[in-house]
Amino acid sequence: MPHFSEQMAATGTKPKMSSTRKILLILGFLSTLAVIALIAVAVTQNKPLPKNIKYGIVLDAGSSHTNLYVYEWPAEKENDTGVVKQVEVCKVEGPGISGYSHATEKAGPSLAQCLQQAKEVIPSTQHKETPVYLGATAGMRLLRLENESAADEVLSSVETTLRLAPFNFQGARIITGEEEGAYGWITINYLLGSFKQSGWKKLLHSLKSTSETSGALDLGGASTQITFVSKELSSESPENELYFRLYGKDYQVYTHSFLCYGKDQALQQKLARDLQTVESSSLLDPCFHQGYQRTINISDFFKNPCTSDKKKQLPFSQLYIEGEGDYQKCRENIQKLFDKTNCPYSSCSFNGIYLPPLQGDFGAFSAFYFVMNFLNLTGEASPVPLNKVTRTIESFCARPWQEVKTMYQNIKEKYLSEYCFSGAYILSLLENGYEFTEDNWQRIHFLGKIGSSDAGWTLGYMLNLTNMIPAEEPALPPLSHGSYVGLMVLCSLVLVSVLLFAWLLFHKPKCLQKGVV
Repeated sequence: MPHFSEQMAATGTKPKMSSTRKILLILGFLSTLAVIALIAVAVTQNKPLPKNIKYGIVLDAGSSHTNLYVYEWPAEKENDTGVVKQVEVCKVEGPGISGYSHATEKAGPSLAQCLQQAKEVIPSTQHKETPVYLGATAGMRLLRLENESAADEVLSSVETTLRLAPFNFQGARIITGEEEGAYGWITINYLLGSFKQSGWKKLLHSLKSTSETSGALDLGGASTQITFVSKELSSESPENELYFRLYGKDYQVYTHSFLCYGKDQALQQKLARDLQTVESSSLLDPCFHQGYQRTINISDFFKNPCTSDKKKQLPFSQLYIEGEGDYQKCRENIQKLFDKTNCPYSSCSFNGIYLPPLQGDFGAFSAFYFVMNFLNLTGEASPVPLNKVTRTIESFCARPWQEVKTMYQNIKEKYLSEYCFSGAYILSLLENGYEFTEDNWQRIHFLGKIGSSDAGWTLGYMLNLTNMIPAEEPALPPLSHGSYVGLMVLCSLVLVSVLLFAWLLFHKPKCLQKGVV
């Protein structure tokens, strides 16, 4: 008897597909379509939406210059930490706004070039909704003490210019030293992710505890600030206490700002002390390089509120300074600026100011960083030991001025000539003023940038004024939208696979059986 297939071949016809096999193919085809559809939905739903970016502008009107910062952040993540990033910084040409005290009408127009730069960075459609803030620091605090009407006129000129810009003007004012310290502390801890477990904290390997914040050390031209969380903070000096509730956690923070102890005004204070004992119009100064010379006008010197209490009648109108380049003598002179004789509290820094025991890591920024970076003391992975820092500064101060000037031809002479003093002053301030030691020196990290943002008070200022740091932890769904869609696709695939396997198991198609003879 011929085989069935041979019969079909003999007649020239093909075997008909069984109905079971047809159903199986249809089901397989539909299942494949379903899987493709689910994956397509997942991809579509998880596709990033058009970015809704917001912008903010802060001008840091310091004693020596003004910087304009532009920040951006995704609007839908406004209350997250670490999402605000700096996208532009512009250094305003000329002096700080306090330098326009004799031509106050020029203070505002000096900002025009940087405001134009901000207009080019921020899309024109968002100019009107972009807030712009100006905070003036110690230079303007000093001007207000010296000449209040001039300070008001400078601020008025600045406000006029900012109101004419296409942005949403939110104010121009002189911030207090305590605000400056607090906003600097908020900035570095926001960027390091100390308030929540995110951000750029990995950059500092020693900041291991997500619950521990980093202290802030800020050094400007006219003032310096120290701010940190202390478990041993007492109530004996309430003016140095701040309380914050951020992301659902309470922080009790110590802060103090020392007016006249920025690096520029500290040098003026030292020179004012030197003038008390000078016997002629020439002064040999150990804090300047050997061979360096400078002339200062006595009539202008004592108008400064930081030196006015040392005013003295002198038989000459100009003082001629000649550098000596002696680090040890320089340190001895600088240490006289820190009065450690009287402390009405359980512990003090200097000048009778309360200071609780130092605690945790510290981020040192602004001039702390600029000076240390110039001296090549910031590039190593771990902090440079104190004895090496001391040797480096001592060696730099001992170099002749002509040699230094030849090596650093691209740096302005005014700044270059003062790096010896600034380095010695930073060590005196940290060691003698705040009493850092060889042991806890390793906990100081000199910071220029954290991620893409400069370390400083401006970001913290904007975060505070825009209410972008909530007091309580924002409520979050258990799964993101993308995770939810992905999970649904996975479940659907598993379900289809199980159903198909079960159908095959219990309804084995006849086409899979052996042919009949």
